[in-house]
Amino acid sequence: MAKKKGGKEILLVGSKVKAYIKAKGLMSSGELLEAVNCCVCCCLDRAAQRAKDNGRKTVQARDV
Repeated sequence: MAKKKGGKEILLVGSKVKAYIKAKGLMSSGELLEAVNCCVCCCLDRAAQRAKDNGRKTVQARDV
């Protein structure tokens, strides 16, 4: 997986994100992927913490 200089590991497929936005009739800025990736990382961090708080080692859909 690619790492953004000074940022978090990129978890998304950039071309898929851009294609999704383009299908909505919009263009995407160069900063969009990093911002969306940050949102995804935050969501996954919260889900992982919820699983730990509930005594589980498996993150499940309900944790999101």
